[in-house]
Amino acid sequence: MGRDKVLLEIAGKPLLLRTVELVTPLVAGIALVGDPQLYGNFGYPILADKWPNAGPLGAIGTALASARQPWTIILACDLPYLTGDWLAWLLDRATKSTVGKTAGESVDIFIPETAQGLEPLCAVYRATCATAIARALDRGVRKVTHAFAGIRVEYISESEWRPFSPDGHLFRNMNTPEDYQEARAHFKD
Repeated sequence: MGRDKVLLEIAGKPLLLRTVELVTPLVAGIALVGDPQLYGNFGYPILADKWPNAGPLGAIGTALASARQPWTIILACDLPYLTGDWLAWLLDRATKSTVGKTAGESVDIFIPETAQGLEPLCAVYRATCATAIARALDRGVRKVTHAFAGIRVEYISESEWRPFSPDGHLFRNMNTPEDYQEARAHFKD
Protein backbone atom coordinates (compact mmCIF):
# COMPACT_ATOMS: atom_id res chain seq x y z
CA MET A 1 0.00 0.00 0.00
CA GLY A 2 2.98 2.31 0.54
CA ARG A 3 1.76 3.58 3.93
CA ASP A 4 0.00 2.23 6.96
CA LYS A 5 -3.59 1.31 6.16
CA VAL A 6 -4.98 2.34 9.56
CA LEU A 7 -4.36 5.98 8.68
CA LEU A 8 -6.07 5.86 5.29
CA GLU A 9 -9.33 7.77 5.32
CA ILE A 10 -12.74 6.59 4.20
CA ALA A 11 -15.52 9.17 4.28
CA GLY A 12 -13.23 11.56 6.15
CA LYS A 13 -12.14 9.17 8.93
CA PRO A 14 -9.06 7.00 9.35
CA LEU A 15 -9.93 3.33 8.87
CA LEU A 16 -8.97 2.54 12.44
CA LEU A 17 -11.33 5.15 13.86
CA ARG A 18 -14.13 4.02 11.55
CA THR A 19 -13.77 0.44 12.80
CA VAL A 20 -13.63 1.55 16.44
CA GLU A 21 -16.79 3.63 16.02
CA LEU A 22 -18.66 0.65 14.56
CA VAL A 23 -17.88 -1.59 17.52
CA THR A 24 -17.92 0.95 20.39
CA PRO A 25 -21.67 0.72 21.13
CA LEU A 26 -21.43 -3.07 21.24
CA VAL A 27 -18.53 -3.75 23.59
CA ALA A 28 -17.38 -2.97 27.14
CA GLY A 29 -13.95 -1.77 26.09
CA ILE A 30 -11.56 -1.41 23.19
CA ALA A 31 -7.82 -2.03 22.97
CA LEU A 32 -5.57 -1.82 19.95
CA VAL A 33 -2.79 -4.30 19.25
CA GLY A 34 0.19 -2.75 17.55
CA ASP A 35 2.82 -0.06 17.48
CA PRO A 36 2.23 2.58 20.18
CA GLN A 37 3.86 5.22 17.99
CA LEU A 38 1.40 4.55 15.20
CA TYR A 39 -1.73 4.05 17.30
CA GLY A 40 -0.95 6.41 20.19
CA ASN A 41 -2.87 9.37 18.78
CA PHE A 42 -6.20 7.55 18.75
CA GLY A 43 -6.71 7.63 22.52
CA TYR A 44 -7.28 3.92 23.15
CA PRO A 45 -5.20 1.49 25.20
CA ILE A 46 -2.48 -0.07 23.09
CA LEU A 47 -1.27 -3.61 23.66
CA ALA A 48 2.31 -4.25 22.59
CA ASP A 49 2.43 -7.43 20.55
CA LYS A 50 3.57 -10.29 22.82
CA TRP A 51 4.60 -12.30 19.75
CA PRO A 52 6.26 -9.79 17.43
CA ASN A 53 6.60 -10.94 13.85
CA ALA A 54 4.01 -13.70 14.39
CA GLY A 55 1.51 -12.04 12.08
CA PRO A 56 -2.23 -11.95 12.75
CA LEU A 57 -2.07 -14.92 15.14
CA GLY A 58 0.32 -12.98 17.38
CA ALA A 59 -2.11 -10.07 17.48
CA ILE A 60 -5.01 -12.40 18.29
CA GLY A 61 -2.99 -14.06 21.05
CA THR A 62 -1.99 -10.68 22.47
CA ALA A 63 -5.60 -9.45 22.52
CA LEU A 64 -6.86 -12.62 24.18
CA ALA A 65 -4.07 -12.61 26.78
CA SER A 66 -5.33 -9.20 27.91
CA ALA A 67 -9.07 -9.93 27.65
CA ARG A 68 -11.16 -8.80 30.60
CA GLN A 69 -14.52 -9.98 29.29
CA PRO A 70 -15.73 -13.51 28.46
CA TRP A 71 -15.77 -12.71 24.72
CA THR A 72 -13.41 -10.71 22.53
CA ILE A 73 -14.21 -9.51 19.05
CA ILE A 74 -11.10 -9.40 16.89
CA LEU A 75 -11.25 -6.98 13.97
CA ALA A 76 -8.71 -6.03 11.38
CA CYS A 77 -8.74 -2.32 10.70
CA ASP A 78 -8.58 -2.72 6.92
CA LEU A 79 -12.15 -3.98 6.49
CA PRO A 80 -13.99 -0.85 5.33
CA TYR A 81 -17.24 -2.62 4.42
CA LEU A 82 -18.02 -3.89 7.93
CA THR A 83 -21.37 -2.80 9.33
CA GLY A 84 -22.61 -2.28 12.85
CA ASP A 85 -25.57 -4.58 12.18
CA TRP A 86 -23.26 -7.45 11.21
CA LEU A 87 -21.02 -6.94 14.24
CA ALA A 88 -24.04 -6.78 16.57
CA TRP A 89 -25.38 -10.03 15.09
CA LEU A 90 -22.02 -11.77 15.43
CA LEU A 91 -21.57 -10.71 19.05
CA ASP A 92 -25.15 -11.68 19.86
CA ARG A 93 -24.59 -15.11 18.35
CA ALA A 94 -21.56 -15.65 20.56
CA THR A 95 -23.03 -14.35 23.80
CA LYS A 96 -26.25 -16.34 23.40
CA SER A 97 -24.33 -19.53 22.61
CA THR A 98 -23.66 -20.35 26.24
CA VAL A 99 -27.29 -20.26 27.37
CA GLY A 100 -28.22 -23.68 28.70
CA LYS A 101 -24.86 -25.27 27.85
CA THR A 102 -22.07 -26.63 29.99
CA ALA A 103 -18.48 -25.49 29.45
CA GLY A 104 -17.77 -28.67 27.52
CA GLU A 105 -20.60 -28.02 25.08
CA SER A 106 -19.91 -24.34 24.40
CA VAL A 107 -18.33 -22.95 21.27
CA ASP A 108 -15.08 -21.02 21.71
CA ILE A 109 -14.78 -19.20 18.38
CA PHE A 110 -17.40 -17.87 15.96
CA ILE A 111 -15.73 -17.29 12.62
CA PRO A 112 -17.22 -16.39 9.24
CA GLU A 113 -16.47 -18.43 6.12
CA THR A 114 -16.24 -17.06 2.61
CA ALA A 115 -15.37 -18.60 -0.74
CA GLN A 116 -11.80 -17.40 -0.05
CA GLY A 117 -11.62 -19.11 3.36
CA LEU A 118 -12.08 -18.20 7.00
CA GLU A 119 -12.12 -14.64 8.36
CA PRO A 120 -10.23 -14.89 11.68
CA LEU A 121 -9.79 -11.10 11.80
CA CYS A 122 -13.53 -10.55 11.98
CA ALA A 123 -14.47 -13.17 14.52
CA VAL A 124 -15.46 -13.57 18.16
CA TYR A 125 -13.22 -15.53 20.52
CA ARG A 126 -13.94 -16.74 24.02
CA ALA A 127 -11.27 -15.39 26.37
CA THR A 128 -10.49 -18.94 27.47
CA CYS A 129 -8.91 -19.56 24.04
CA ALA A 130 -5.96 -17.46 25.17
CA THR A 131 -4.05 -20.39 26.65
CA ALA A 132 -4.39 -22.68 23.62
CA ILE A 133 -3.46 -19.90 21.20
CA ALA A 134 -0.47 -18.84 23.34
CA ARG A 135 0.77 -22.44 23.42
CA ALA A 136 0.42 -22.69 19.64
CA LEU A 137 2.37 -19.45 19.19
CA ASP A 138 5.07 -20.65 21.57
CA ARG A 139 5.37 -23.85 19.48
CA GLY A 140 5.98 -21.72 16.40
CA VAL A 141 2.51 -21.96 14.85
CA ARG A 142 1.80 -18.90 12.70
CA LYS A 143 -1.21 -19.89 10.60
CA VAL A 144 -4.30 -18.82 12.51
CA THR A 145 -6.41 -21.86 11.72
CA HIS A 146 -3.60 -24.22 12.80
CA ALA A 147 -3.89 -22.74 16.29
CA PHE A 148 -7.51 -23.88 16.52
CA ALA A 149 -6.63 -27.50 17.33
CA GLY A 150 -8.61 -28.52 20.40
CA ILE A 151 -10.74 -25.36 20.30
CA ARG A 152 -14.45 -25.61 19.53
CA VAL A 153 -15.15 -23.51 16.44
CA GLU A 154 -18.47 -22.61 14.87
CA TYR A 155 -18.29 -21.51 11.26
CA ILE A 156 -20.66 -18.77 10.12
CA SER A 157 -21.72 -19.68 6.59
CA GLU A 158 -22.15 -17.22 3.76
CA SER A 159 -25.90 -17.76 3.85
CA GLU A 160 -25.84 -16.42 7.43
CA TRP A 161 -23.66 -13.33 6.86
CA ARG A 162 -24.81 -12.46 3.33
CA PRO A 163 -27.99 -10.64 4.47
CA PHE A 164 -25.65 -8.08 6.04
CA SER A 165 -23.79 -7.63 2.75
CA PRO A 166 -25.90 -8.15 -0.37
CA ASP A 167 -22.93 -7.14 -2.55
CA GLY A 168 -20.66 -9.67 -0.79
CA HIS A 169 -18.08 -7.02 0.17
CA LEU A 170 -18.40 -7.42 3.96
CA PHE A 171 -14.94 -8.99 4.43
CA ARG A 172 -13.17 -7.35 1.50
CA ASN A 173 -10.02 -5.79 2.85
CA MET A 174 -7.71 -3.19 1.41
CA ASN A 175 -4.33 -4.42 0.27
CA THR A 176 -3.65 -2.28 -2.79
CA PRO A 177 -4.13 1.35 -3.82
CA GLU A 178 -6.85 0.07 -6.18
CA ASP A 179 -8.70 -1.53 -3.25
CA TYR A 180 -8.50 1.79 -1.44
CA GLN A 181 -9.85 3.74 -4.40
CA GLU A 182 -12.70 1.23 -4.76
CA ALA A 183 -13.63 1.63 -1.08
CA ARG A 184 -13.47 5.42 -1.33
CA ALA A 185 -15.75 5.32 -4.37
CA HIS A 186 -18.15 2.98 -2.55
CA PHE A 187 -18.46 5.42 0.34
CA LYS A 188 -18.37 8.39 -2.06
CA ASP A 189 -15.31 9.80 -0.31
